[in-house]
Amino acid sequence: MRKIILSVLGVLLIVGGFFGAKTIIDNKKSFKPRAQKVVKTVFTEVVTNGTVPIVVPANGNLIAKNRVELYAEVQGVFRKGNKLFKTGETYRKGETIIRIDASEYAASVQSAKSNLYNQLTSVMPDLRLDYPEIFPKWQAYLSGFDMKGVTPPLPEMTLEKERFFISGRGILTSFYNVKNLEQRLSKYRISAPFSGVLTETLVTEGTLVRSGQKLGEFINTDVYELEVSVSKAFSDLLKVGEKVELSALDDDKTYIGKVARINGRVDQASQTIKAFIEVKDKSLREGMYLEANLDAKEETNAIEIDRSLLLEGDKIFVVRDTILDMIDVKPVYFTDKRVVLKEVPDGIKIMSKPLLGAYTGMAVKVYEDKSANTKG
Repeated sequence: MRKIILSVLGVLLIVGGFFGAKTIIDNKKSFKPRAQKVVKTVFTEVVTNGTVPIVVPANGNLIAKNRVELYAEVQGVFRKGNKLFKTGETYRKGETIIRIDASEYAASVQSAKSNLYNQLTSVMPDLRLDYPEIFPKWQAYLSGFDMKGVTPPLPEMTLEKERFFISGRGILTSFYNVKNLEQRLSKYRISAPFSGVLTETLVTEGTLVRSGQKLGEFINTDVYELEVSVSKAFSDLLKVGEKVELSALDDDKTYIGKVARINGRVDQASQTIKAFIEVKDKSLREGMYLEANLDAKEETNAIEIDRSLLLEGDKIFVVRDTILDMIDVKPVYFTDKRVVLKEVPDGIKIMSKPLLGAYTGMAVKVYEDKSANTKG
């Protein structure tokens, strides 16, 4: 009996649960979210075609226009001068930069000069007797002969018999031998060819210098050159003497230079041409990195926009009423951030800032509907 009662209660609970669940499901209300149409806002500009200057950007490092690599042509000990041979030391034009000990060689030069003087002295009696008309000029030369100074040039020999006489006594040979020794003696002293500063030093005082050894580098700090590479497409448009604006990356200061030289050969690897821009400024230093903007040409009936607005290489978005559309354009020049376009109709409203997810036929809202013309 007990089992029958439990079975009946179980069946009643199952039936009651079934009908209760059905009632709850039937009474449940379903709330479906209503889809809201989102209209994105775009920035626009009204096109006005005009003249766009094509500015070719270029960059490079400054190098001194006047520079000298200092090499030793003789051997000897590097002697201390009036200034230390150190990087950053300045010298005026003609001032001694390097002095190599030449005492031994100078003695041989004096010996040769003494031999020449003796030869001249020995021929003077014969000149007085045989050629009295030319004796006075040779006597004057001998009187002005300074053993400590530079050997003066021989008197001009106008007569053939005079040339034979002087040459036959070996005077010409001795004279040119002395001049050769004096020329080599001058190489023991290296003077500044222009006012400037030492930028590299490879020896110190007391060092034994050998012939052909590099000693340092000397530059003029008044004039610098910037070597830049320009596309061959603009090579015919650059002119020597044209002014160029230069700027540094780390500050807002600008410099004005001019095109000094243009290489006549195109680099086969990069298809560019080297141009050299001359610039003068006291604040410049060799090795500074500068950017140059070269005015190459002007493109008429064109506009310039942000490069990110160009799609598929030759299309841009326009706004017709409140719908996005796409038109074909003709790009004529690119920079890193900008592009110059042609064949864009005047008065058309173009998108001036990129819009994420934009597509043709998209409904948009114009944020700014002003005549902020895209200027050429």
